[in-house]
Amino acid sequence: MDKKIKVIVCGAQGRMGKEIISIIQDEENWELIGAIESPSHPKIGTEVSGGLRITSHLEEVIQRDAVMIEFTNPSATIEHILIAKEKGTPCVIGTTGFKSSEMEEIKRASQVIPILLSPNMSIGINLVFALIKEIATVLPDFDKEIIEAHHNLKQDAPSGTACRIAQILAEVEGKSLSEIAVYGRKGIVGKRKKGEIGIHSVRGGSIVGDHTVVFAGEGERLEITHRAESRRIFARGALFAARFIIQKKKGLYDLQDALGIKK
Repeated sequence: MDKKIKVIVCGAQGRMGKEIISIIQDEENWELIGAIESPSHPKIGTEVSGGLRITSHLEEVIQRDAVMIEFTNPSATIEHILIAKEKGTPCVIGTTGFKSSEMEEIKRASQVIPILLSPNMSIGINLVFALIKEIATVLPDFDKEIIEAHHNLKQDAPSGTACRIAQILAEVEGKSLSEIAVYGRKGIVGKRKKGEIGIHSVRGGSIVGDHTVVFAGEGERLEITHRAESRRIFARGALFAARFIIQKKKGLYDLQDALGIKK
């Protein structure tokens, strides 16, 4: 039997944290050694698995030979990454909504430890990332729009996944996303500018996560849609990422690297 992979879950009582811990408890090749939450969380001190209790003190449980999985918020993630950097612990980051300065902090940390950063841990959506890059290259004159839908509790908009899709499309255009992104439309906005990328957010009910990319040309339209029906796919993707990143020395990776589909 392979040696168990030690895992620390940050955001242990969040939707994703609970799913990841559930899989770790169900499968033999994982070992939960840390469950982290914010100091004010009502579940601090509660047992989650085999005597292990939820704590806010990452530095007390983190180990070099473990992997840290992050599904918290940007400021907490940066705080945890700095601790992991000091300890030499590999990291998987599923947190979204980072500012450019926070992304720079992650990049600096990746020069010391291995980090896998993905705004969406679904295997399917990462195949979509690869597909839309190919499609956008072949259809440069088609208008491009992104529509994303999530549950009514989601804090950030657009989703990190929609932003990543938009970034990929902008890279194919050879432009900065800030130059060509349009976030929704209202009023007399004039005709659509050539090359702009429309990004639209829907929030409602218990939608896990839908993303559609529209390539609209003269007389034809191509749409690529991914629908997430369960959060468990993201949890499995995060653990797949953990198995990949724990084998690396340092550097910044994404799930396409782990899947071996990055060109």
